[in-house]
Amino acid sequence: MSGVNRHIGIFGGSFNPIHIGHLILADYISQFTDVDEVWFMLSPLNPLKSHPEELIDDSLRMEMLAIATEGNPRLRPCDVELNMPRPSYTVNSLDRLSEMYPDYRFSLIIGGDNWQIFPQWREYSRILTHYSPIIYPRPGFFIDPQSLPSGVTLVNAPEVEISSTFLRKAIAEGKDMSNFMPHGVAEYILKHKLYLK
Repeated sequence: MSGVNRHIGIFGGSFNPIHIGHLILADYISQFTDVDEVWFMLSPLNPLKSHPEELIDDSLRMEMLAIATEGNPRLRPCDVELNMPRPSYTVNSLDRLSEMYPDYRFSLIIGGDNWQIFPQWREYSRILTHYSPIIYPRPGFFIDPQSLPSGVTLVNAPEVEISSTFLRKAIAEGKDMSNFMPHGVAEYILKHKLYLK
């Protein structure tokens, strides 16, 4: 399929590590909406983030994204933010992607928790205008579909309550988390001894 008018969903995050919840959500959006592909946009190390010491190196997280999406043509890793000035703002990243891929149409994928604070985002109104957000449900954050601005979509994606924080803690305690992550990612973490205390 040519790139003309191809619709790409941008799913940003630390992915520290990526897990099956991320993949289920991205795959749902790529199959049950008009989005053709979902790109996992990796957020770089952020010194302002709480517990920045828990965020492993960008290159390791990028490799895990590549492993997790391998073999699925609807999903792919995206390193655009790793090559931009920091701190990186989502609106700038989306603008950069639009410049790099002028024939593609981009939509921002965000959770209901982030939607509730969306007016605090840098140039949020421009994201609304140009990058038609797709909202996925999060427990405890009700979104009234009637309240959404034009161009914003609420999807009924499955809610998988697995967090990267939970996985890191469990791995540090010596638990086997291989069923919570793509198989190759679990092997990669084991091989490189990641997230151990």
